[in-house]
Amino acid sequence: MAISSRSVLWGLVVLAAATVIGTITFVGWEAILGPRRRPTTDRKFPVTAERLARGKYLVEGPGACFHCHTEHDFSTPAYPIVTAKRGGGWELPLPELGTLAASNITPDPVVGLGTWTDDEIARAIREGVARDGTALFPVMDYPAYARMDEGDVEAIVVYVRTIAPVKNNVPRRRLIFPLNLLVNTMPMPLAGPVGPHPASTPVERGRYLATIAGCPTCHTPIDSRGRPMPGLAFAGGAIFHDPGQAMKPTFSLNITHDPSGIAHYDEAFFIDMIRTGRVAGRVVSHIMPLESFKNMTDEDLRDIWAYLQAQPPVRHRISNTDPPADCPVCGQRHGLGNLNTVQKTS
Repeated sequence: MAISSRSVLWGLVVLAAATVIGTITFVGWEAILGPRRRPTTDRKFPVTAERLARGKYLVEGPGACFHCHTEHDFSTPAYPIVTAKRGGGWELPLPELGTLAASNITPDPVVGLGTWTDDEIARAIREGVARDGTALFPVMDYPAYARMDEGDVEAIVVYVRTIAPVKNNVPRRRLIFPLNLLVNTMPMPLAGPVGPHPASTPVERGRYLATIAGCPTCHTPIDSRGRPMPGLAFAGGAIFHDPGQAMKPTFSLNITHDPSGIAHYDEAFFIDMIRTGRVAGRVVSHIMPLESFKNMTDEDLRDIWAYLQAQPPVRHRISNTDPPADCPVCGQRHGLGNLNTVQKTS
C-alpha cells in the first residue's frame, strides 16, 4: 500500500513533538514553564548597627558584590570599579553567552531594587529568582550563596539598601539557545531557613568564607554541561576572557598545595598576595576580585588559607603566559597543558 505524503508529514510532526517533549522532560519542564520558586513575603529585616556593619563587610569583602555589579576601569592593571557607578550594574564581558548584564543593585526605584521587598532580594541572592519570577544566570553564584546563613543574607539586604542609588538601566538579557531555556531549570527554592554554619575550627570557617568568595566556583574547571569536573576541585582551569587584554582567554590557576599549584605559598605569602595583588612583583590578574578581598580581616584570610590547605593536592599545571597547548587533564588549551598527564587511580 502506498504511503501518502500527508501521512509521512504527520508522522514527522508526531516524531518531532515526541522528541521535544522527551527532551523537555529530561531537562525539566521548568525550561518552558519557568523556574521553580517559592512565594515571597513582605517581612522587613530589622536594621541594626551590627547588621549594617556585617552587611558592608560581606558585600565589600568576601561577597565582592560590587566587583560584578559595577563597571570597571580597564585602563589600569588593577581594573578598579568606577566608584560613581557603584552597584549600578553593567553588561558583562561574556559575548559567548549572548547578552548578559549584572543587575543594578542600588536602591533606585526605577532601574534598581528600590521597589523590591527584603525577601525578594534575599530570594534572588540565594535562590536565583528575580522579583518578576525570571531565573538568574548562575554567573550570579546563587548555588553557593544558598548556603549563606539567614543572618548574613539579611545583613546584605539591609546594607545594599543604604548605598547611593544609581540611574543605570542595564541591557535586557538575551542568552543563546539553549541556555535561554536551560537557565530556567537552575534555580532551586530553599526548603526552609538556613541555620548557622559550622564555625568551631578554622577549616569550617574557611569553607564558609571561601564558598561565599567563589573560590571553588572560579578555581574548578567545568565540563560541557556546566558541571565541576570530578577530581579537579580548586585545581584551576575555569576560563575567563580578560576585558583589559582584548578578551584574551585567561584561566584560573591551581590553588591546591600540589607543586603545580601554590605549594610554595605559606600563610603570610597568601595574605600578602590578597592585600597587594602581587606575587613576586608581578601583578595578579584582577579578574579575581582582589579590590574586595583585600578588605577581609587577617583572621578570615587565615581561615580561608586553612581550608585551602585541607584540600587534596591535584597535579594540574596552568600558565597564562606560556603558549596554549592541549591539556589531557581538563580537556582545554592553556599554557603548560602539554606538561600535564592524566593521573592513574588505584
